[in-house]
Amino acid sequence: MIAASGVTQCHAGDALHRRASPANLPAPADATTMQTIDFELDRDHVELNQLLKLVGLCDSGGAGKALVASGHVRVDGAVELRKTCKIHAGQRVQLGDCIVRVIAAA
Repeated sequence: MIAASGVTQCHAGDALHRRASPANLPAPADATTMQTIDFELDRDHVELNQLLKLVGLCDSGGAGKALVASGHVRVDGAVELRKTCKIHAGQRVQLGDCIVRVIAAA
């Protein structure tokens, strides 16, 4: 089972419901205003586009792929363009003012 905990409303999630486009996404915020989502991973990895869907930052895996392709998603601080990049426990994914911390399930 994969679960997200501590989910808070992120501005990037609002933009995704209107279709992802660079004009709809907010500019990255500084670290003091970032909102954090802890995502518990109970397997080896999750694909990046699926992670965005599972934590509620987009409506579908397809919308997640569009976001990644647009260059608005960062993994461990670097822009990630591989839509199905394998995300492992210990990594951080950023979209807009949201950071997803991927943690190993207990």
